[in-house]
Amino acid sequence: MAPSGSRSIKRGCQRVLYWIPVLFIALIVAWSYYAYVLQLCIGKKSAVWILRGGGVIYLLVYHVVFIMFVWAYWQTIFTKPMNPLKEFHLSYSDKELLEREDRGESQQEILRRIAKDLPIYTRTNSGAIRFCDRCQLLKPDRCHHCSVCDKCILKMDHHCPWVNNCVGFSNYKFFMLFLAYSLLYCLFITATDLKYFIKFWLNGLPDTQAKFHILFLFFSASMFSVSLASLFIYHCWLVCKNRSTLEAVRAPVFRHGTDKNGFSLGFSKNFRQVFGDEVKYWPVPLFSRESVLLESEIDFVISKVSTHMYEYQFKLKVLFFYRT
Repeated sequence: MAPSGSRSIKRGCQRVLYWIPVLFIALIVAWSYYAYVLQLCIGKKSAVWILRGGGVIYLLVYHVVFIMFVWAYWQTIFTKPMNPLKEFHLSYSDKELLEREDRGESQQEILRRIAKDLPIYTRTNSGAIRFCDRCQLLKPDRCHHCSVCDKCILKMDHHCPWVNNCVGFSNYKFFMLFLAYSLLYCLFITATDLKYFIKFWLNGLPDTQAKFHILFLFFSASMFSVSLASLFIYHCWLVCKNRSTLEAVRAPVFRHGTDKNGFSLGFSKNFRQVFGDEVKYWPVPLFSRESVLLESEIDFVISKVSTHMYEYQFKLKVLFFYRT
């Protein structure tokens, strides 16, 4: 009881600590809102800036970007990652059979027998069936075990400490929009704060606390813009190639060998696999089952020579995307 209780306390402390980066971002965003809206735009000493410098338009655009940014961030944090279906979990009898066998080829034979009726075409580097000891399941293609969440996550990209969540199939669109809107948010603040930042160094601002908010607002927005731009460009490249961060680091291994472009459907279909088929929903952080279309994947497999790629695309759709 004591070891179990200590482990529970440890896990509880870890869960609290995992929220610290999210809290940090929330505080930064709250301060930026205060500095930009109250100190820069509508403070007592800044009302003149609104009337003479187009501040009303600044505020309208700012709040649109701010709302979309917060919405996308919220969705990325609180959208639950998708886990493999029960078909991929070992049955009680299979677990017993696997435990009785020695480690090695005998266990692989059992796993291969179970996997023959499942749409599993990726392998380990040694060619073995991908099996998770922690979750006791055969890993679907593009699925990986997250050590932080202690779960297997479908189409896992990475575990992001800034959202305290796994980025994968269920929230990758939200993560991309979060990067896009946060970058737009920082760039907008940098651009509209620039002339007041220059006035600060030319001693053209009133001697109030607002000028210090203006100074740090410009510096923080500029620095975040650089880091967000590099991260956003990298993930745009991943979307175009239909790769996850894990697959970019280590190419997936198929039955026929390693293929870094094994999941690519072409630029257009790769993009629509993440953002959906309807343009009007692309900038909105809402998930739709139509994010991945069967006809897109059929078009892809027609262009492939090997038969197993057709089976892979079709069965993957049936088991993962159209089943609740």
